[in-house]
Amino acid sequence: MQQTLRAAAWTIVALLGSLLLALTFTLGWVASGDSGSASVVQGNSNSDTVVNSDSEVDFSTLEDIVDALLSEHLDRDNLDKQQLYEAAIRGMLNSLADAGTYYIDPATYAEASERLRGGFEGIGASVQEDQNNQIVIVRPFDDSPAEAAGIKSGDVILAVDGDPTDGWTPDQAVLRIRGPKDSTVTLTVKHLDGTTEDLSIIRDEIKLESVTTTPPGGELKDAAGNQVTDIQYMRIAEFADRTPEEVAAVVTNAQQTKQGLIIDLRGNPGGLLRETVETADLFLDGGVVLTEVDRDDNQTVHQARAGGPALTIPIVILTDQFSASGSEVLAAALRDNGRATIIGKQSFGKGTVNVSQQLDDGGALFVTIRKWLTPKDVQIDGVGITPDIEVTPGPFDPQYDPLQDGQIFRAIDFLRGVPVTPSPPQPAATP
Repeated sequence: MQQTLRAAAWTIVALLGSLLLALTFTLGWVASGDSGSASVVQGNSNSDTVVNSDSEVDFSTLEDIVDALLSEHLDRDNLDKQQLYEAAIRGMLNSLADAGTYYIDPATYAEASERLRGGFEGIGASVQEDQNNQIVIVRPFDDSPAEAAGIKSGDVILAVDGDPTDGWTPDQAVLRIRGPKDSTVTLTVKHLDGTTEDLSIIRDEIKLESVTTTPPGGELKDAAGNQVTDIQYMRIAEFADRTPEEVAAVVTNAQQTKQGLIIDLRGNPGGLLRETVETADLFLDGGVVLTEVDRDDNQTVHQARAGGPALTIPIVILTDQFSASGSEVLAAALRDNGRATIIGKQSFGKGTVNVSQQLDDGGALFVTIRKWLTPKDVQIDGVGITPDIEVTPGPFDPQYDPLQDGQIFRAIDFLRGVPVTPSPPQPAATP
């Protein structure tokens, strides 16, 4: 079993104009073992108040309903038994009024797990469905088998291994195109110039970078349009296996050559717990990162290690309404320990810990088992983290322009010492 924090399902909108990545991300935070150092504090036990019912439940009525729908419903030819099954599961879990306890289907679970591992085996391209219901290449990844084979942005995939893609969803296309390393897949594609060709592509292991240093618009500039060279920009899309290593490479150089660091956590739904704490370690010389509390009030305190490659560089963290779970952990840990100022919008507010169990159908069930607190013992679930300086709009707002990113402009001004007006103090959530 793995412990997880989960952000609500959402669509990741690319910050760069050339990248359109749409992915419903359901895994928010997966704990993959001990991180840093953690101490356990015992609290008062209230386990005697928990009641478990062992009474038998007859599920035959559910089967009767499914059978009746499939045989009698007016629109029965368009009903899908698997979808009815998943809807029944979600209805049961929704009755708990607990967003942290949920079910995700096999395809989504596999995709999310691959992203958290930092890679997958395939051709290395992102796809989407266009207005004509065609499967279109958004872009081939740099140095990928797809790029080497001649796949280009805008190519329409007409067939996979000779099977027409008519009526396919992007998920169906991805499942057919992906496969083991060194195996071959043949795509029939129509290029933007109207020509059609068959491209045989040898699959390989595709590494996904969770950390990028290219800002929205392609280049870091201030509000006057001047190129900024004294401040390092770094976006963490999610906390995956390789994130601490990728972050360390950026911040080690920034500590020596830059006057400030912008950590962009906008749209970051979370990720792996150990890697989140290891990332915080890079900026902290000891101190609490977060505290987990179970139903018996037992506390597990995650401490940052002493030392790190980026202990003095000034930091601004950017957050928005989709910064959740692990991104909130990092933001709170750095601010509460005096290492960062938060600029942007109120974060999502995901402050519970879940345990995951893979199911026989390939999907997974996530159950809330604990809550987590910031270093100042604040429980942010349903509340979020209020920025020190509130600036709008952000990347997920209709008025946002990646070439005129007001939140980044404000971060640059702050790091350069330009006076700014802080947001008024906000009441803290109840610990």
